[in-house]
This record gives sequence, C-alpha cells and structure tokens, in this order.
Amino acid sequence: MQHYENFIDNEFTGSATQSRIEVCNPANEQVVALVDTASPEDASHAVRQATAAQKHWRRLPAAERAKVLHRLADALVARADKIGAALALESGKSPAHARAEVMYAAEVTRYHAEWARRITGEIIPSDNPRENLLLYREPIGVVVCLIPFNSPVYTLMRKVAPALITGNTVIVRPSSYTPCSALEIAHAVAQAEVPAGVINIMAMSHLVAEQICTRPSVGMITLTGSVGAGRKVLEYSQVNIAKAALELGGKTPAIIEPDANLEQAAADIVRSKTTNCGQLCTAVERVYVHEEVATKFINLLRNRMRERQWGDRSKNHDWMGPLIHANARLHIHQMVERAIDDGAVLECGGVIPDGKGFFYPPTLLTGCRQEMEIIQEEVFGPVLGVVTYQTLDEALEMANDHQFGLASMIYSENHRTIMRVANEIEAGECYVNRVPDDPYQGHHSGWKRSGIGGDDGQHGMLAFTQTRLVVATW
Repeated sequence: MQHYENFIDNEFTGSATQSRIEVCNPANEQVVALVDTASPEDASHAVRQATAAQKHWRRLPAAERAKVLHRLADALVARADKIGAALALESGKSPAHARAEVMYAAEVTRYHAEWARRITGEIIPSDNPRENLLLYREPIGVVVCLIPFNSPVYTLMRKVAPALITGNTVIVRPSSYTPCSALEIAHAVAQAEVPAGVINIMAMSHLVAEQICTRPSVGMITLTGSVGAGRKVLEYSQVNIAKAALELGGKTPAIIEPDANLEQAAADIVRSKTTNCGQLCTAVERVYVHEEVATKFINLLRNRMRERQWGDRSKNHDWMGPLIHANARLHIHQMVERAIDDGAVLECGGVIPDGKGFFYPPTLLTGCRQEMEIIQEEVFGPVLGVVTYQTLDEALEMANDHQFGLASMIYSENHRTIMRVANEIEAGECYVNRVPDDPYQGHHSGWKRSGIGGDDGQHGMLAFTQTRLVVATW
C-alpha cells in the first residue's frame, strides 16, 4: 500500500502527530493509500517557508518564473502515468481519463507561463502637468489553494500556475478524498527544481486548514468547493482581510427550443450529466424543454440514460464511474426519493445497486416543477430533472429564478433566440449548442451564490495580483 508524506519547502516530511488519512477507491471501497496529515507545527513551518520564499520569488523577472513553470509542465508530462495512476485509484476515474487530466494540467501550466511578458500595468494621465501616475501589478504574497475532489489535478494547476507566474508562493490543501495525486505532483515539483518553499502541498484537517488560512502572512485564499465551504473561507478571510476567490456550486440549466437539434442536445446532455458521475460544477442539472417537443426529447433522454453503462472504469474506460463516497450516494438517493414523493416521475435509475463501489445509475426525473428541491438544489450526481415550458420568456424566468449562476446552455438554431438567451441569462457562462468545458483562455466565474472572482484567462491570472499607484512628480 502506498504511503504519502507532506511536501514542505521541497522536502517530504511525515506528520509530527502521525495522524493519517485512509484513501479509499470509490469503485471497490478498498483502502489504496495512507496519507500523513499536517500538524499545527507543520502548518506553521509551511507558512514561514512560503513567506520567506516569496520575497525572493517575486523579485525574479516574470520570464524567469515562466521558465520554472515550463519545467514543471515538462515534469508533469514525464510523470503523467504515475500521477494518473494515483488519481484513478483515489477517484474511480479510468486510467486513461486520469492521465488525460494530467496532460491538461500541463497545458494550463504552459498557458499561464506565457503570460510572463503580458502582466502589464498602466500609465494614467495626471491632472498636474509635471506628474506621472504609474499603476503597477504586484503579487499578493502567500496564497492558500483549496482543491476539490472532482478534478483535483487540473484544478490544482489551474490555481497554482497563475499564482506563481504573478510572483506569489502557494500552500496547497488537496481534498481528503483525493490527496494522492496532489502529492504525486509534489514529486514533479521536486523534479522541476522549483525553488524551495514556492509550492507546498499538504493533506490536513479542517482545523489545521483554518490555522493556515488565518495566518497574517496569508494574503489570498482560493477555493473550488461547496457553498458551505465558501462561507467558511469567508470567515477565515475576515481575520486578516485576506482576499477570497471562490468557485462554488452550480445548477446548470439547459433550455431546449422547438427548433433545436434534439438528437445532438440529448446526446450532449447525457454526456454532461454522466461524465465523472455528474460530479462537475458545470454539469447540466436541470432541463427546460418546450412543450411542443417535450415528449420526443424526453424519449431521447430516457433511451440514452438507460443505454449508459456504469461500473469500475479500470475495467472499461467507456463506463460511467462511481460517486466519491457513500454519503454522497445516500444524499443523492434521498433527493430522488423526495422528488418522487413530490410528484416527479422516475423514468430510469433511482436505485442504489448491490455490490461494492459507490455507484448510482443515470437517473431521469420528469414532471418536475420549478419549486422542487431537485430543481432548486445542486445534486452533484447523475440525476437529471426535466421541466416543460410554453414560451421562451417562461424558460428564461425559470432558468434565472435560482440561487446559482455558474454555467448555462441553450439549444436552438435561431440566432435571435440564442443572442437573447446569451444576453439575458443570469450566469457566468453560456454555452450555445454544446456542453460546458471551461476553456482555460476564457474566464470561469460564477454569479450569485456560485462564487466570487473566477479562474482562467487573463482575468483569472490578474486575480492573483494587487495594484500599487506611484504618483511621481518631475
């Protein structure tokens, strides 16, 4: 069985408390690794080293920092098999899917490295004739990166790479469900000869995470996680007025107009809903279909959901894999049961299967109403609720009548309909005739309770900076 230690100041070190996490493979419920958890002493050491390293790292020209990031991307590629194998075991992803995530993480690392010569300030006209106003972009300092379980390798580099290119150092806390891949990345960090203290990766309890996040030298906390976790981070950030960047829950609506390509829409939606067992923040969660095509479209969805096979993805890459743990499955199943009790019609799925692994079959619920819990609350699993509508006005009103605003989808061949939805949807992203996939040169940013700030692109990179105005007379 694999044993992982924390990575602090370019050294692997066991916990002073000898406390460990048992990491379980959700496809068969077997313990696959033991991971040391950081002690309060480890936390203090990591913050000290990251703080000290940042003073030198920020002084390096951005082009020199870019060279380090390119070396790190090379190391990720070189270790893709090992990182991917760890990710597959801890998450239930197929080895091929897990390895592809590592390669994508290397791509996003290179993308942010290329911002090195594009982190620009501003020269602003002054009211005084013998004066210049110079606006500088500067790093924030030490950044704490809180990583989720669903795409833990990609999300880690999605946060670490822009933080580093802008001159910050990082302390990474991976999910307790998927810490192994993060600590395999630590070996890539060492291989790439990233300067000591610049990247620190540790598994830790909520208490130790709080101790780190509330240290005075931590200037920013970035999280991808639940709304509840986001509220905790806001509490942490209040202690020292640290900057908080939060990517939280989602409840992606898909609007299906009568002129839509129904075959394509059904195929896309089922793929979105069953990729990673529906454990994606931008996966479609609620479908609004025009009553004119509702019967035909529901039949297409039902058939495709029933055809979607599931099981241990180490045996078949094309299967849908498991949920991350037993409590997630129970929570989702109880939501389905409450929806049925409230009048929804179960078209397929909706049962907890026998045997090992935290599997849940693709589940389709029709006859849903806007006020139902299954439409209002994030499921984060392979469950899809369908609501019918009569007019586009009604569809937009229901799509926007929600606490979340992360991603959205519109299926139509009418450019006027498409542009109206694109202009009026209350979400940070709108995908036209396709599923969400967060292009890293764009900007992934939620509205409402879906978050504060965002990841990706120039705006995501600049989120890791602060400004200094220099008023220079001459």
